[in-house]
Amino acid sequence: MDGGFRAGDRQMQLDLFVALPGDMAVRDQQDLMAHPFFSLAKSKRTAPIDYAAGDTRIRVEGTAEHGLATIWDADVLIWAASQLVEARDAGLRTARLLSATPHQILTFTGRGTSLRDYQRLRAALDRLQATTVVTNLRQPDLRRRHRFSWINEWKERTDAAGRPLGLELILPDWFYQGVLADAFVLTIGREYFGLTGGIERWLYRLARKHAGRQAEGWAFDFRHLHAKSGSLARFANFAIDLRAIARRQRLPGYRLAVERRPDGSERLRFAPQTYPQTRGINR
Repeated sequence: MDGGFRAGDRQMQLDLFVALPGDMAVRDQQDLMAHPFFSLAKSKRTAPIDYAAGDTRIRVEGTAEHGLATIWDADVLIWAASQLVEARDAGLRTARLLSATPHQILTFTGRGTSLRDYQRLRAALDRLQATTVVTNLRQPDLRRRHRFSWINEWKERTDAAGRPLGLELILPDWFYQGVLADAFVLTIGREYFGLTGGIERWLYRLARKHAGRQAEGWAFDFRHLHAKSGSLARFANFAIDLRAIARRQRLPGYRLAVERRPDGSERLRFAPQTYPQTRGINR
């Protein structure tokens, strides 16, 4: 992967968007926050995610070689969404074909810049490219399905010693259009990148999407959360994780409380405490 997309490639029909330098607000795409599109486990997952709720249908499939893209891999998409919204709000032209340095992505998402960090970024890009999604979300006809990969293609430029100089990646139209539609983007706290647990990361994004700035917050049934997460964990183990996360109180901007109902079932309430500094699209 030592060259860019060449003139003979069909992708050259796409304009090139060069990543903006400097700090910017962190943006997330609401569909990705509300639905189970990613594995929450650090170990390789090859079992697909099948999710159905109301009229919504989602199926996520990985390969035996790479497995499903993880919620940590999704940081690349958060970086891309942040870049696109920043550029659009500045009146700049955007495109699905992005050019950036690995250093830009790693530092924005709170990662190190060692050789191992670069290797992990390459592995994340491979999983994002190898993972396919089929969904009827945002389709004009709910019987219609849209199939895509999180990254259509990606290429890397390296020096003579094999060190990465830059990369180019092509975003799917489904994601790109969702980012540029005002109603589908929220600003999240940069502290999100410091969350190390997959369920914690998923809960934060879910809370930001549903609880937002509502003073009373939002509550979810444990079993509803289990189904909504797409997790392969047994419900009993998943419930143990939820209680432990509520005890630790590490979700930035939210206080968690486990509420027990008269029938013995439990639900998790998210109550906003403080809110991240925001710019651009927010709620």
